[in-house]
Amino acid sequence: MKTENRLIHLLYVPTMNCNMQCGYCYLKENTMDLQPDSRYLQTLRYAVDKFRTAGVLPFHISLHGGEVTTLSEKDFRDIIHYIADYYRENQTLLEKNGLKAGRPHIKTNLLRLEKHIDTIREFCVSVSGSLDLPFSLHEKYRITKGGEKTLQTILKNISLLEGIPNRKKVSATVFKEHYKRMDEMIRDIQFLHKHTCLDMNDFNFMIGFGDPGEIGLHPMTEEEQVEFYKRMRQTFTGTDLDKGVKNAWFAEFTPAYCTNSDNCGEKFFLLERNGDLYSCVRGQKNRDFYYGNIYEDSVADILKAAEVKIFQSHNRSGFDPQCAQCSYLYLCKTGCPYVKTVSHTSRSYTCRLQQEIYRDNPQVYPKDSNPAASAYSYLSKMRPLIAGDYEPFSEESSSSDPSQLQAIIKRDSKLENIYSPHIFILKANGIEYQLESQILKKRRDLLYLTDETELQLYIRKGVLEDCDYPANNSLYMMLLSGNTILYGDEQRMKQEHIMTHQVFTNTLKQEPSDKEGYYTINITKILSLYYHRLSEVKPNNLFFTTSELRDYHYAKQKKNAYYHIQAINLPFQNIEFFYVNCKEALKHD
Repeated sequence: MKTENRLIHLLYVPTMNCNMQCGYCYLKENTMDLQPDSRYLQTLRYAVDKFRTAGVLPFHISLHGGEVTTLSEKDFRDIIHYIADYYRENQTLLEKNGLKAGRPHIKTNLLRLEKHIDTIREFCVSVSGSLDLPFSLHEKYRITKGGEKTLQTILKNISLLEGIPNRKKVSATVFKEHYKRMDEMIRDIQFLHKHTCLDMNDFNFMIGFGDPGEIGLHPMTEEEQVEFYKRMRQTFTGTDLDKGVKNAWFAEFTPAYCTNSDNCGEKFFLLERNGDLYSCVRGQKNRDFYYGNIYEDSVADILKAAEVKIFQSHNRSGFDPQCAQCSYLYLCKTGCPYVKTVSHTSRSYTCRLQQEIYRDNPQVYPKDSNPAASAYSYLSKMRPLIAGDYEPFSEESSSSDPSQLQAIIKRDSKLENIYSPHIFILKANGIEYQLESQILKKRRDLLYLTDETELQLYIRKGVLEDCDYPANNSLYMMLLSGNTILYGDEQRMKQEHIMTHQVFTNTLKQEPSDKEGYYTINITKILSLYYHRLSEVKPNNLFFTTSELRDYHYAKQKKNAYYHIQAINLPFQNIEFFYVNCKEALKHD
C-alpha cells in the first residue's frame, strides 16, 4: 500500500565554487563561491525537514555544483553522512512507494576527488564524473581557472576508485567539434574500458546545445546527431560494450529522463545553499526557472511555482504541428523546456535522434497507434489554449440513429434548453462569450481570470419560467477545479467540485439588466470566495444551468440508457479558465 507522500528528485548544490572553467558550462560566470559559511549541511537538512513536514518525500538526493569536491573534507563528509542516514531512516517508506533506498551520489569533475576518497569509500558514494572525449579535446576545453590541463590528474583520481564497491561512471558532452573526431573518441572509450576501473557500459553521452558565440562550441545538427548515434552503434554492437551502446549511452534521450516529462516541475528540483530552488542544473540561475526560496516560501507555494513556471515555459515555446502527427510524442513530450527556451525552438533539439533510438527498440518504444488522440491528451494538459485545434473528432453518425445524442435532444424540448448555445452569455472584462454545452462544442475556449476580472452573467428570459413553479427554479452554478480526485463507486478521476451556488428566479428578476431579453447578475464576488481553491496550472471549469434543467437531465439519465451513455459527463453550458494569482506571480518575479 502506497503512502500519500508526493515524491520529488532533489539535487543539492552545497557550493557554487568550481576549480575548472569549461566553456559550455551552464553556470558560466556563476562558479565563484569563496565565502565559507555554516549552511553547507544546514540548508539541506532544513529543506528536507520542511518538505517532509509538508508531505513531500525526496526519493533521490544528489550533490551537484559548482563542484562538490571543493568543499572541505569535514563539510563534504557531514553532508554525505546525512544523506546516507536519510536513506537508511526512510528505507521502509521509500520501499512502500515502490522505490529503493539509494546511496549518496555526487556529480563531479573528478579533479580533486582524492581529497574525499576516504569518505567515498566509507559510505560507498556513487560517483558520476565528467570528461571530454576525445581526450585531445578534454585537454583543450576542460582546464582549470588558471588555464592548466586536467586530464592526467583526473585519470589518476579515477584509479583511486578501483576496489571501492560503488557505482562509478563518467559522461561526455558532444558538440560538433567532438563529432568531427569520432575515430579518436572511439579509441578513448576503448582505452577507458580496458585500462581503468570504469565499466564503460555504464556511460552517458549528452548532446551539447547553446549559442556558439557564448560557449565557443557548435551544436551538432540533427542529421549529425543521428550519424553520431549510428556510428557508435555500428562500432560497438556485438562487442563487450554492446550493452552500453544499446542502453545507457543514449539513455538521456529516452522516457526515463526528466526531459521527457509532461511537466518536470512536478518532480524535479535543484536546491542551492542559500535556499534558492530552481528546475535543474540547466535552469539554475535563470529567473524563468526559479521556484522560490526554501527559507522564505512555503512548500505549497514552491510546488505551485514549479508547475506554473514549466507550464508557462512550454507554452511560450509554442507547439510544432508536426509533433501532433508523430507516433512518439507520447514518449518525448516535445523535450526539455529550458533548451527550447534558450534555443527558441518548439520541439526537442534531439528530435530525430530520439526517433532513431525508438525505431531501434520497437519492443520497448512501440509506435503510437493513435497519435492524434495522444497529442490531444498531451495538449489538453500542457497546451490547453490550442488543444481544441487538435481534437480528433469521429465522423458523425446518421441523425436517424436514436442512440445518438443529437437525435435524442431534437425529440425533447427540455433537453434542447439544457444544450442550447443561446441561453447563457458570460461577459469577462467587457468581452462576451456565448456559452455552449461542453460535450457538443467543437472548439475549446479558455479564459485567463485574475482577482481583478469582472464577470457578468446573462440568462435568457423565459428559461427560468419554463416550469410549473418558476419561483422555485434557480440559476445553478457549479465551479470545478482543474485538479482531479477519485469519486464514488465508479472510481473515476474527475475534476474536483469546489462549490455550487443558486440564485432564485425572483432574485434575478430584481436585478437591473443592460441586455434586452436577458436577466443579469454579477458573479465576481461569488467566485472570488473560492479563488484560493482553484488550480493555477490546469484549466478550471465553470458550469451554468437551472435547477429545473439539472434535475431533468439526471431524471433523463435514469430513464434512457442511451442518453446516459452519451451524456455521462456534465453536459451543461460552461467556460474553462486559468486562474492567475497576480500577487503570487509578482512575489516570484
